[in-house]
Formats: sequence, structure tokens, C-alpha cells
Amino acid sequence: MASIRFKLGALIAAVAALAALAAGGVVVAVGATDRALEAAVAAQRRLDLLTEASARLSEFGITAVADAGFPSPDRARLEAARARVVAVLEIVATESSEDLSPSDATRQGRARFLAHLKADFALLDRQIGLALADPDGARRSDKVRGALNAFAASAGPVLSLLVEGERRAVTEARAEARALSQQLKLGAVLLAVTVLLVALVLYRALARPLLDRLAQIDTAAAAIGRGVLATRLAIGPRDELGLLMAKFNRMAERLARRERRVAQDRAVLERTVAERTADLTAANDRLAAIDASRRRFFADVSHELRTPLTVIIGECDITQRAPSIPEAVARAVFATIRKRAGRLHRRVEDLLRVARSESGEIELVFQDVPMAALVAEAIAAFETPAQRQGVRLAGMVADPGLLVHADREWLRQVIEGLIDNALRHGAPLSMITVDAHEALGEVCIMVADDGRGIPPAARAGLFQRFARGSASAAHSGFGLGLSLAEWVVTQHGGRITLGDNDDGGDVRAGTRVTITLPRPFGAEAAGAGEETT
Repeated sequence: MASIRFKLGALIAAVAALAALAAGGVVVAVGATDRALEAAVAAQRRLDLLTEASARLSEFGITAVADAGFPSPDRARLEAARARVVAVLEIVATESSEDLSPSDATRQGRARFLAHLKADFALLDRQIGLALADPDGARRSDKVRGALNAFAASAGPVLSLLVEGERRAVTEARAEARALSQQLKLGAVLLAVTVLLVALVLYRALARPLLDRLAQIDTAAAAIGRGVLATRLAIGPRDELGLLMAKFNRMAERLARRERRVAQDRAVLERTVAERTADLTAANDRLAAIDASRRRFFADVSHELRTPLTVIIGECDITQRAPSIPEAVARAVFATIRKRAGRLHRRVEDLLRVARSESGEIELVFQDVPMAALVAEAIAAFETPAQRQGVRLAGMVADPGLLVHADREWLRQVIEGLIDNALRHGAPLSMITVDAHEALGEVCIMVADDGRGIPPAARAGLFQRFARGSASAAHSGFGLGLSLAEWVVTQHGGRITLGDNDDGGDVRAGTRVTITLPRPFGAEAAGAGEETT
């Protein structure tokens, strides 16, 4: 079985042969047509020149007759007319010598007629010259007319024969061109029919079988694309296309095996994706809750920092507008400004500590801290907002010398955060108590209020970072949050608990947060010595 390469080569060779045959026929036909057209054009050119020569001869004769009638003939005008006749006759002779006619007899006859015409004109020129030399005007005119009549009798038939011959040449050349045109049209039709027949034979013998097999491959490829991987091709002749079909079948088989493996892997992947999606959904929910809490936290930060600045600016404005300020008033104003600026400084430091805790850079500086001063400072920070809400703040430290080994600023911030949470989320309430005392060798710090309390189901969530007991609280403030407070207390080796305020004392109901910290080592030793004594 011949290969596709051989079949395509044969097809190309046949097409090339037909193209060469067509090109050769066109070249031959165009050459013949060009020759016929050139012969017709040359004959028409000679005919035009002969017509011009006849006109120039007539002009010469008229000029000679006119000069003969004058007493003094104008030889210059006659000489110009003679020169024009000679020039035209020379051009006619040149055109005749370049004639492409295949007949030598025709060219030789035309040359003899032109030589005869030139000789007759030369004789006429001499006779007119002699006649114009005659002084008698009547004889001069008669001689000129006689010479012209003799020239007409001799050269007229010759000129007529030349004109008639060129007319016949033009007619014959045009007829030949039309005949060649008809032959060219007939040849083109025959060639087109031949090409169509050959193309039909080649299509049925070579192209159609190839196209049918390519159509089978296309159909099979489309089926594979739709997922019908069981599709196979009938290989047929063992040529290049047959080898391609065999490779196609092997490819389809490999795809089928791979599809089965992919289906198995897809099932495993879908299970894994479902599990990871559930994990990501839960993590996203947790992140969304943390982000919402964080936004609320920083909104509180902006409010808490704005309040001291507003007081400072107000005091400065009042002082600036006063025409004169007594020293006592000025000292009070500066004391207020100093107090608010100090509070603002503490808030900024608190914010920086919170930021450091977020980035893992928090550092605790432990020292012995007097609890009485620490509780008083924490309560003083919230006197103004407590008064606005009608809440009384009470600090109770049983032992004025009670010490705790802790980071003073972090512990202060924890206590302030608990007071702030009570003010914001405990309403309606009337009192907040901060109690510090020693119990069972430990320091207990309790922040209790008589507010509405916290449901037991909601308490576990409050230890998440930046969590709130109530998202709709009217008061906005700055606080650590129980999560960070729990972390700080744990770093101190203590614990923090949240419960109801049910001790039956002055605080009637609400929430109690208890912080338990170890006593300083030196205080424990001193206490043990006192008990021994």
C-alpha cells in the first residue's frame, strides 16, 4: 500500500504538470497574439505615415504653384515644404525596413515602391527648381503645373498601391488577432475541462479516502472530548494515517486508565476538601468574631483617649480667655491638666502594653507593690465616669501594709479593666467595691458590683480576647478584657474567677471577679516569724 507521502507527491506532480501545460499554452498564445497585434499596429503606423506623406506632397505642390505666381518666388518656404516631404518619406522607409511580416516579397515590393516614389519626388523637385528659375511668370507657372501633373501621373498610382497594401496588412493582422483570440478561448475552455476531470479523478482516488479517515479521527476525538473514553478507531491501511490511528487507540486506552485513577483520587480529594472546608469555616467564624471584638476595642480606645484631651483643652481655653488668673485658680487649672495628662499617659502606656501582648513582646517587671496605693489609684481613674453614672466607688484594704509581688502597671491595668467592665456592662448599678485582703497565705483582690450580673451560660465566652458582656453598652471605655487579664494573672502565678456577688453585704447583687495572687516571699517569712513569736 502506497504511503500518504507518495500519494501527496503524485498529486502535487499532477498539479504541477497541469500548471506547466497551462502556462506553456498561455505563453504560446500570448506570443502569437502579441505578434499579430504588433503587425497590425505597425501597418496602421505605416498607413498613417503614408497619409501624412500624401498630405506633405500636396502641401509641397501647392507651395510651388503659389511661388510660381509671384514675381520673386519664396525659395525658403518651398525648401521647408520639401524638407517635410523628405522627412516623412525617410520615416516611412525606416518603418518599412523594420516590418515583422514573414513575407520577403511583401517587404521587397514595398521597398521598390518607396524607392520609385522617392525618385519621382527628386525629379519633381529638380523640375520645379528649374521652372522657378524662369523669369517669365507665365512660363514658370506652366512648367510648375506640368511637373506636378507628370509627378501625379507617375507617383499617384505608386502611392495608392502603398496605401492599399498597408490597409490590407492592417485588416489581415486584425483578422489574425481575432482568430488567435478565439483559439485561446477554446484552448482555455479545453484546459479548464481537463483540469476539472483530472482534479475529480485525483479527488476520488487520493483525497476522498484520506478525508474519510480524517473524519473518523475527528469524530473519535470529539467523542473522547465528551468523555466517551471507550471510543476506538478501525486502523485500515498501514500508512502514516494508520499508524496515527493506532497511536490514537493507545492514547484512548491510557486516558481511560487515568480517568479511573483520577476518579478514585477525586473522591479522596473531595473528602479532604470537605474536611478542610469545615475547618476553615470554623476558623473564619472565629476570626470574624475576634475582628469584630477588636474593632469595638479600638473604638473604646479612641473614646477613652479623647476624654482627657477634651478636659485639657477645655481648661486651657478657659484659662486663656480669663483676663487675669489668680494663683490659686492657676494652680488648680494646672493640677487638673496635670492629672488628665497623667491619665492620658497611663492610657497610652496601657495601649502600648496591649499592643506588645498582641505581638508577643510583653515583659513583666516584678516588684513588691503596696495594695492600698494601687487600689486607690485604680479607683481615682474612674471617679469622673462613675459620678456621671451615679455609681459610688469604694476601696477596702484591710491591711494598709499589704504587699503583693507583681508588675505594678499590669496589675493596675487589670483592676482598672475590671472596674471599667462593671461600669460599662453592669448597669443598672449603684456601687462598685474593690476589696484587697489576705486569705490563706494569698492576696485576694475582689471587684464586685450590684448590677444586673452575668448569666452563667455567657461567662465562659467572656475570657476570649476583646470579648464583651454586652455589645450594646452605652458607655465606651478602655479595658483589657478578661482574656488578657487572665493571662496577666496566670503569669503572676495566680488565678482569676468569675461569679455572682452573693455575700449578703452592702453589695446587693451583680457580679464578682476574684483575683488570687501569691504573697511576696519576704512577707511570707515575716508572717511566719510573727506566728512563731
